[in-house]
Amino acid sequence: MRLETSLRGKWTGTGTPGATVAGRPGAVPRAACNALSRGRTGRGPAARYTTGLAPPPLGGPSPRTGTTVTQTPALEVRDLRKIYDNGTEALKGVSLSVAPGDFFALLGPNGAGKSTLIGIVSSLVNASSGEVRIFGVDRLAQREDAMRLIGLVPQELNFNMFEKPFDVLVNYAGFYGIPRAQALVRAEEELKRAQLWPKAFTMGRTLSGGMKRRLMIARALMTRPRLLILDEPTAGVDIEIRRGMWDLLSDINAAGTTVILTTHYLEEAESLCRNLAIIDHGRIVEHGPMKQVLAKLDVEAFVLDLETPLAHGLPQVEGAVFSTRDDHTLEVEMPRSMDLNRIFAALSEAGIRVRSMRTKSNRLEELFMRMTQAGRDAVAKEAEA
Repeated sequence: MRLETSLRGKWTGTGTPGATVAGRPGAVPRAACNALSRGRTGRGPAARYTTGLAPPPLGGPSPRTGTTVTQTPALEVRDLRKIYDNGTEALKGVSLSVAPGDFFALLGPNGAGKSTLIGIVSSLVNASSGEVRIFGVDRLAQREDAMRLIGLVPQELNFNMFEKPFDVLVNYAGFYGIPRAQALVRAEEELKRAQLWPKAFTMGRTLSGGMKRRLMIARALMTRPRLLILDEPTAGVDIEIRRGMWDLLSDINAAGTTVILTTHYLEEAESLCRNLAIIDHGRIVEHGPMKQVLAKLDVEAFVLDLETPLAHGLPQVEGAVFSTRDDHTLEVEMPRSMDLNRIFAALSEAGIRVRSMRTKSNRLEELFMRMTQAGRDAVAKEAEA
């Protein structure tokens, strides 16, 4: 799925014309930049932002009273519906909640309604009815206030490929009224965070696929959003680059930014996210903590790394299924109710010594397939009725 935004306009920020980073022609004094970044100067709403990645998470015990402060959800969606002009009902009463500071996965097959939901939350699509709140701000009634809280990373690479990464970030900040001197500081910070500083002054079109993806993330962070939404951020990049981006997103979330991720790589969601929602045919079919959702599987799967090559046949345990990946790796599927000691006893009797064991990483994929298949069956029954 693809979401696109169009950013056109002229520089509207304040600051020294033609100024660049410290140490380059026309540089703004570092002290002035720091003062701006702390909000001491500058005009308009942008002056309220700080250099921190995100404000402190809401909620938690009060340092003065010790009582717990009620958290305002980072995202709250209530009975959201979208009917397009051709009669297609893309969302059918969607409701979900994302806690502040969460790393949240929004999953679903193509055509399930993910793009429409994200489009409505990020103001790219109008809702037919329902309610959307971003940190308590009504997105439909207070659009501008809500949009200051959101950073969107679309799947489409929509920055100017003939601009330098540093200029991409500085100009983006200008569209949001961030003073130029403050934008210069932020651009350097975000490019360094994304490990792109060595490429800051090369043409964007020369970047690798993974670098372009990281540049999109850095650009979204220029406005210091409290909620970062990423639509397939690792699409089309190889596994090594993808895992590097996982580290970047984990660091962003650890700094206090709430992250919502859509992805087709379900092992990515299982590794990164604490909570999830699965949407299918415009309805939420599952919503809750990742661990609780995965606990609904009645079968567990493990990968066993062996100390020595497998020399004999596979062990036999009633109710369990063994298979081989290679002569040093076994996989076992077993009912959740089965005692794992039975597996190890059978391995010991067969003379198989296990070096390490880990949970198989496709549990979410299995659950996802079950739930979406159930949704398709329900739609088919409705059509027959």
